[in-house]
Amino acid sequence: MSNHHRSSSKNGLPPQELLDDLCSRFVLNVPKEDLQSFERILFLVEYAHWFYEDNSVENNPSLKSLNLKEFTSLLFNSCDVLKPYVAHIDDIFKDFTSYKVRVPVTGAIILDETYERCLLVKGWKGSSWSFPRGKKSKDEEDHACAIREVMEETGFDVSKLLNKDEYLEVIFGQQRVRLYIIAGVKDDTAFAPLTKKEISEIAWHRLDELQPASDEVISRSITGLKLYMVAPFLASLKSWISTHQPAMAPRPDLPLKGKSFFPAPPPPL
Repeated sequence: MSNHHRSSSKNGLPPQELLDDLCSRFVLNVPKEDLQSFERILFLVEYAHWFYEDNSVENNPSLKSLNLKEFTSLLFNSCDVLKPYVAHIDDIFKDFTSYKVRVPVTGAIILDETYERCLLVKGWKGSSWSFPRGKKSKDEEDHACAIREVMEETGFDVSKLLNKDEYLEVIFGQQRVRLYIIAGVKDDTAFAPLTKKEISEIAWHRLDELQPASDEVISRSITGLKLYMVAPFLASLKSWISTHQPAMAPRPDLPLKGKSFFPAPPPPL
């Protein structure tokens, strides 16, 4: 087995030593109960995959970037505790994908001091903008997940600003998405993601430009911006704003185009 991986590492696949290290780091040394369901095991494999992409591939350009399914197959074939399930890997992966769709998501709608703009993030590979948010970990409370996800995606700590009772919630299919309203953030706050290769851009966007033609999950703003899981929250956000007083008077002079913080805008010529 190890010879196979040593030779295949020339094709950019991770060598056996690296797979052994990832297996022992993420799968073997976890509490027993985490190995008692395939969903939990696949979440561990996903953590190992993120580590592989963020660190191993980043530090060794000869290694190939793999999608989660490819990586899962390699790890199951090389990790002793996972080998017995190799024959069922397609079913296990399919079940995991549908399970993930049901995991609750939390995050935040961050408003500036005028309540006229909100902060959106753009994914690393996609072209859609969304509110910073992510899936809950096992036994994690909603507000704790929101604080963690916002910190990971924007580098901003909302823990002192978050009110557990101020949130909007929408159900998408079988998935509950809860976004806490964090209002009155200064527009010159510096944002930058803490995780690599997850967020490509962070910017303020005027709420009046986000109003879409419909409240679909995937929509376009009036300026053509591609939005994901934004439109369904806008009507209830508008009614929340109408009952809360902003810290600063409205500023219609603010540019319609979002002010970008990450990556840093190029210096003027």
